[in-house]
Amino acid sequence: MTMSVILGLMIPFIGTTLGSAVVFFMKRSLSVNVSRALTGFAAGVMTAASVWSLIIPAIEQSEPMGKWSFLPAFIGFWLGVGFLLLLDHVIPHLHINEEKAEGPKSKLARTTMMVLAVTLHNIPEGMAVGVVYAGLLSGSAEISAGGALALSLGIAIQNFPEGAIISMPLHAQGQSKGKAFLNGTLSGAVEPIFGALTVLFAGLIVPAMPYLLSFAAGAMMYVVVEELIPEMAQGEHSHIGVLLFAVGFTVMMALDVALG
Repeated sequence: MTMSVILGLMIPFIGTTLGSAVVFFMKRSLSVNVSRALTGFAAGVMTAASVWSLIIPAIEQSEPMGKWSFLPAFIGFWLGVGFLLLLDHVIPHLHINEEKAEGPKSKLARTTMMVLAVTLHNIPEGMAVGVVYAGLLSGSAEISAGGALALSLGIAIQNFPEGAIISMPLHAQGQSKGKAFLNGTLSGAVEPIFGALTVLFAGLIVPAMPYLLSFAAGAMMYVVVEELIPEMAQGEHSHIGVLLFAVGFTVMMALDVALG
């Protein structure tokens, strides 16, 4: 694995770490509107990344199949959705601002299950970055170094608020700032790990690249629809989440087109 690939895999984790560090500089927990705005922004980035960085390249790589070129992306997308659905059912986790945990019954602490919830949706982000860099290493014409970097930066940008969204509530629930920061950071550690595993796995079976690209897209879209959109719409009616979704979507779109 080259140094540029390792750096690309680490950039999103750095974003989470910097976001988690916000807990050292803010005295109060995030307001509802700020939390909604940050969640909406993250959802917008993930949606745009799924389309521009993952699904479109997957279809382009399958062009020799003619009118069936959509099929690998279609299959991969549903496999990604199914994978996250499975994780949702087998791992106990608690979403921010929710009272009832999901998954199997567990005696884990609320704060632990909150960290697991964020960790869960960081897995597809790590896989997304990993599979794009795997495509770059395989010499795929549909994936450029700039495009891979754009995805890595886009995920890092939306990981910054996510780091704050996890560390601030953990501190508000009684954890020390240091422990809240550590837990927020650890929630993002799965990204470079799953990214590296995806690079290694994808390198062994290059023909599966379209399936892997769309698999990551399906997993990310599952997180957006199942978790982020409901979170940004909680409480009194507000347009802030939708507006920041649009901002996140256009920022990621611009990054991908400009750098890719």
